[in-house]
Formats: sequence, structure tokens, C-alpha cells
Amino acid sequence: MTDYPVVRYLNIRKSFGDIEVLKGIDLDIAPGEKVALIGPSGSGKTTLGRLLMTLEEPTSGTIEVNGESLWHMKSGGRQVRANEKHLHQMRSSIGMVFQHFNLFPHMTVLRNVTEAPIRVLGLAKEEARERAVLMLRKVGLEEKLDAYPAQLSGGQKQRVAIARALVMRPKVMVFDEVTSALDPELVGEVLEVIKEIASEGEMAMLLITHEMEFARDVADRVVFAADGRIVEEGTPKEVFEHPQSERLQAFLRRFRSTVSV
Repeated sequence: MTDYPVVRYLNIRKSFGDIEVLKGIDLDIAPGEKVALIGPSGSGKTTLGRLLMTLEEPTSGTIEVNGESLWHMKSGGRQVRANEKHLHQMRSSIGMVFQHFNLFPHMTVLRNVTEAPIRVLGLAKEEARERAVLMLRKVGLEEKLDAYPAQLSGGQKQRVAIARALVMRPKVMVFDEVTSALDPELVGEVLEVIKEIASEGEMAMLLITHEMEFARDVADRVVFAADGRIVEEGTPKEVFEHPQSERLQAFLRRFRSTVSV
């Protein structure tokens, strides 16, 4: 079933102590689909990404990746909480790029990008290097193979982080506010790299972003979340030009200068 969602959130709830940040989220992402997730701070956007990356566990509900439960597994004929082996196996289908680059400062760019393919996928060093060079070329940093993170600009570090995620060949990529920690003049170079990757069409993407024009340009579908719920969703044209809810209309007024309607 090629049209079956590559990611499926089913009635996902997440609480931190007494605070419920996700209140019954249902969201599907189709193979190759680019979904932009927008909304005010505190709406639960980043938490949705962290649940998919197994950095947080849902309080209730189910997440499926490629039709298989992420946080549960079958044992003795019943569904039980996933063990580390199951989670490790499921993570191989998911890539994530964070707000902060999380590069290893003592490793060269090349080693930062090859470390996971060698250790996680078990690739030979030469094959991992070939993949890494290809991905660094894709993000325009092939000449920085032997550089260390301290020698790179913020935009270059984020592009290395993107190459590091791509080299794992995930089925879905999560980009979590990847430009929010960058100086304004560096934002464009990172967004252009993501746009180019998105245009290739092969990989599903969950784009958690506050860059409205970027969401409009790249996404197949825009999802607006607020107060832990999905309030509205649709094509970029529908969401940005014909918002239905007062909540979305008020949110978009803040970005009137960056989104042409």
C-alpha cells in the first residue's frame, strides 16, 4: 500500500506533570509529503517532533511509522511497551535536524557525518565516506570535509547537521525550527538547502517552522496547531489566503509583513 501514511499520530496526548501539552492529536503524513507545522510558542509543535524521534514518550495514543507501532511492540500475542531494540530499529527510518546543531566538536565534518552510518547502520568506512561526500556536496559543503565545527559559521553547521541526517536515508525527516538559532543573514542559505531537498520529492518531511513564507513555498500541506490541538489544516493557499478559524487569522496577522496574501 504505497499510499499508506509513512507517519501516523493517533489520538496522541502528552503531559509534563500537570500540564497537558498535546490533547488528542491525529495527523497522517503520506510518503513523500511535505507537511509544515505552524503555530504559536507552546502549541506542542516541537513535542510532536520529539515524540516521533523517541526523545519523549506519549502519555497515551499511538504513533506508527511505515505501518508499525513506534512506542509499542508485539510480544506473546499482545501489544507491550517497546524495548530499546525495537526503538533502535524504528529510528533508522526517521531523521531529525534540531534548532541547535549538536555536532561533535572534536570530530571533523566528515567524521560527524559518517559516525552514525558506521555505528548504527554498520556500513564499511569507505561506503559511509562515499555517502557522506555525496550529502555534503548536496548541501554545498564538500570542501569542508576536514574542517572542525568551530571553524564553521552557524549556517554551515546546520547544513552539516542536515547532511548527517540525510546520510542515514530516512523515510521521513523532521526539521525542528532549524533556523531559529541562526543569525538572520544565515537563515536563507539553510532554507534554500531544505527547499532543494524537498523539491526532489522522495522523502516525507515534517517541517516545524515559524518561517511562513518558507512553509508556503515548500509544503504540500500546512497544519496549524494551538493549545495542544490541530485547529486547521489545508494547502498553503487555503491556510494562508483563506484561514477559517479566528485563532489562525489572529496568528497570521502577526506575519502579514512576511506572507503575501
